[in-house]
Parts: sequence; C-alpha cells; structure tokens
Amino acid sequence: MNQHERTAYFNFLETAVRQTDPEIATALNNERHRENEGLELIASENFVSPAVLAAMGSVMTNKYAEGYPAKRYYGGCEFVDVAEELARTRAKQLFGADHVNVQPHSGAQANMSVYLATCQPGDTILGLDLSHGGHLTHGHPLNYSGKTFKVVPYLVRPDTETIDYDALRELTRTHRPRLIVCGASAYPRTIDFELIAKIAHESGAMVMADIAHIAGMVAVGMHPSPVPHCEFVTTTTHKTLRGPRGGMVMCKQEFAEALDKAVFPGVQGGPLMHVIAAKAVAFAEALSPAYRDYIAKVLENARMLCGELQFLGWRMVSGGTDTHLMLINLGSDGISGKKGEDRLGKAGITVNKNTVPFDTRKPYIGSGIRIGTPAVTTRGMGLNEMKVIASFIDRVLKSEDEAVWARVKAEVEEMTKAFPLYGQA
Repeated sequence: MNQHERTAYFNFLETAVRQTDPEIATALNNERHRENEGLELIASENFVSPAVLAAMGSVMTNKYAEGYPAKRYYGGCEFVDVAEELARTRAKQLFGADHVNVQPHSGAQANMSVYLATCQPGDTILGLDLSHGGHLTHGHPLNYSGKTFKVVPYLVRPDTETIDYDALRELTRTHRPRLIVCGASAYPRTIDFELIAKIAHESGAMVMADIAHIAGMVAVGMHPSPVPHCEFVTTTTHKTLRGPRGGMVMCKQEFAEALDKAVFPGVQGGPLMHVIAAKAVAFAEALSPAYRDYIAKVLENARMLCGELQFLGWRMVSGGTDTHLMLINLGSDGISGKKGEDRLGKAGITVNKNTVPFDTRKPYIGSGIRIGTPAVTTRGMGLNEMKVIASFIDRVLKSEDEAVWARVKAEVEEMTKAFPLYGQA
C-alpha cells in the first residue's frame, strides 16, 4: 500500500465514522495529526501496520467465543478458531514455547493468570521494585498483585544501577517465595534470565518472566530468551512486537492446563477475537526477515540516541542501554520528570516521566524521563535522525523559554514530513 492509498484508506475510515459520530471522528483525525506530526518516543508504544489495524476493525469483533479452539461454549466459532490457532502456532514458532495462550486482554491480565495458576492469596513472591524498573503488576502495594500476595521487592545496585543478583539470591534463600517475577518496564540493560531461574530453582521457586518490553528482541535472538529457563513467560503484543494492544502467556507443557483454566474462566470471559486475529497478523510479520532487520535498527537507534544524549551531558540510568529504551536521570535538584515530559510535549516530542532508582520524588512527578526508539524506527528514522532528536531533547530540557520549544516543534513537524505514517490527515 503506497502513501496515496494509505491516505485514501484512512480518510475513508474517518468519513465512515463521521457520518455516525462527528465528535469521535474529529478525535480520530486529531490523533492521526498528532501521530503524523510528532515524535513518539514512549518506549512502550509503536505503530501497527495497516494489516494489523484492518484485522482489529474486522467482523471478528462480532463473535463471542468463550473457551478455546474446538472447545467453545458458543456455536459458529469455526473461523475464529482458525485465527486463534494461527496466533498460537505462530507465537510458538517465534519464541520456541511449549504452550501459548493468546487470549489475555492485556499484559496485566496475562500476569494475573500466572499468579492464579501458581499461587494462593498470601503466598510470597519476589518482584523488581517499581522505582528500580519493575512494573505495577510485579507486586506494587496499590496493585492487585501487592494486595493479594506477600511481596518482597528486590533492587538494583546503587553503584551500577543494574539488578543485584547476589542480593536476589539472599532474599530468595531467606523468604522462600512461591514465585520470582522478573522482567521490567523501565530497565535498560540485558536481564540474565538463566541466572534468575537458577536462583529460584535452588530454593524451590518458580519463575515468571515478563518480557513485555523486550519481546521483539527475544523473538529474533537479540536478547537472551527466558523461555528455556522459566516456567512462565508473559508479554504484551504491542510495544516491540508491533501488534495490537493485548497480552499473551507462554509456559512449559506441564503447566498448560492450569494456565488455560486461569485465563478462562479464571480472570476473563469471552476473548477479543478481532484482537487475536490481529495478533496472528503481527506474529506473521514478526516471522519475516524484514522484522529482524527492524529490531536491529531499533537497537542501533537506541544506542545512538543514548550516546548522543550522554555526549550532550545528560546522565543515563545504568550508564547506557542494551535495549530499545533508556532513562535520563534529571537529578533531584533538576527539573522533574513531569516538567520534562510537559516541556517536550509542547515541542511535539512525546515521552513519559518515570522514577529512577532511589528516587526521592513521588511516581507521578519522578526524577526521570523514559525514552524508546521502536516507534520512530517504524517510521524509517535512522542514525542521523537520532542525532537530531537528541539535540531537540537537549534544547527543550535546558530552556525555560517557550519560544525555544515552539521552534523545536516546528523543526519536528518539518522532520516528520519525510517519514509519513498513516497518510496526511
């Protein structure tokens, strides 16, 4: 589909909505403007292909399909069965997994299903602390995981800001958890899943690896895979996998029945069959040589952007990145992450505020900014653009002058014209 065809296609879709709901049509059009004209640097966001979008907007949204392929509680599921079976088969091929469940509506529900399959309320789990790069569903006290289980957080080292595996081993020996949760939402370094599994198994614990952020790298062998070592592996299907918003769980064959029961009827009812069809499309795309090339470019862009920011004087958490994301530590005496996010937003650059290890600010304010390269790489941007983007970020964060932000915004809009996304809105 060429650029002219894409523009016509998306204009057609918005016209169809406008005939029924002009307010939503306007919101859709404005969002297309924002995506086309801005720089999307949120590490957990990406741009799906027209094929994935089409599957999400397909007739499969009409179908109720509680249960699993060939074992549904509704009739008329013969074609949605095909979609789900393709999604499962392709995911197994991508990750080398024994068993896959593609029904979770989100990464949070994927994680919830593993907890339900493995733990009882009050059991002890270990999870990486949120401010040290973990995720809400890894045991934060305001999340269901923290409310349901006895959570012992593990941390990064103060000197390297990388996971303290020795301390994790001691915590595991002391607390004898039922489950160790590993993986992260804001951790820029390679995670040693094999070592974590060894630590867990020494004390009789199981492991759930949440690879929501790094799934794309794992799929193409550019990050060590947890699949051979961990009982359960969860992921979202967006982010680096570049599919629809949703979740997925992989597990060893011995846990397949317990996992499937935990997903349905354990934590959710009817699956979103249009989203599962879109997952199948995204997995097919991820099996292509072009996708491997894409992930390689994501990593190259991340290293370049991180290095340029360091050259400009910014302090990066852990001193760099091995993945698609990086965190700028703005310092407790500098502008907050919230202010940095707001400033960059006014310049057409979308990032998210984030806590940093040992942060003294509250999470809603934070002392850091999380940045990622998946979305800009999808648009075709490369190393030269990363250098320019670093200069944009530097100029905005160092200036209190709104005129500077406005000038950067104009330059951002000019840059993005060369990398059209879904057609000019």
